[in-house]
Amino acid sequence: MTEYGSLKSILQKGGKAHPFWILGPCVLETSETVNQIAETICQIRDDHKLNIVFKASFDKANRTSIHSKRGPGLEEGLKTLSHIKSQYKLPILTDVHDVSQVSAAAEVADILQVPAFLSRQTDLLVAVAQSGRPVNVKKGQFLSPENVRQIGEKLIQNGCQDYWITERGVSFGYGKLIVDFSGFHIMENLGADIIFDCTHSVQAPAIETSTTGGIREAIPDLARGAAAVGVKGFFGETHPHPEDAWSDASNAWPLPRLEELVLQTMQVAFAAHGD
Repeated sequence: MTEYGSLKSILQKGGKAHPFWILGPCVLETSETVNQIAETICQIRDDHKLNIVFKASFDKANRTSIHSKRGPGLEEGLKTLSHIKSQYKLPILTDVHDVSQVSAAAEVADILQVPAFLSRQTDLLVAVAQSGRPVNVKKGQFLSPENVRQIGEKLIQNGCQDYWITERGVSFGYGKLIVDFSGFHIMENLGADIIFDCTHSVQAPAIETSTTGGIREAIPDLARGAAAVGVKGFFGETHPHPEDAWSDASNAWPLPRLEELVLQTMQVAFAAHGD
């Protein structure tokens, strides 16, 4: 999957009945952890003939606390992602936080991602649009479905036709994110293909502490709900031992249970949208 112009169509070939998956740790950690996750993802891919993209951040620049681990940084992180790409034959997605990171990231990543808190940053959207790579934009928790129009316009007018909008819940300011499934249809009518982030959508943003919480047990429920409504892909963060994850520990899905989550979700997707 290195033909960038056709990558999106390859991933979406199965439509809503057979959505693709974006899976991996929140941030790049130790080599042992990253390789264990990649190996498990490959096994699921091969056993069930699924389209899967490996995701991980080289730098989590939007951590709640100044003391939180951010990852290995651009240079070392891209070396690790390049290894994963060649070793496991997985397409790579990583996020960029600044225009200065786009060129280097695009040399390795098959898909560039714009974080939710930066989803209205015009200069960053222009830079990823002009990179020649497909783009995944995490819809900000503060945006309505109708705001997706402006995101799409910024990307399309700068040469990017292959993009997704990833829904990850909306903040109502009381410590939880709410998923509005009716918004999926609004965004699709605006021309956006939708990915559902089933792990970040259960976050409980930090209010009185320095750590973001989450309701992990709700992940399968939201995933099945999104599969029933219909999306082109799913995004999920996973970890062998979520309680030890460097980032988003409360909403990372346990790696030993990843196959179960994926298959149950796919069954609903096919039941709702298959022939």
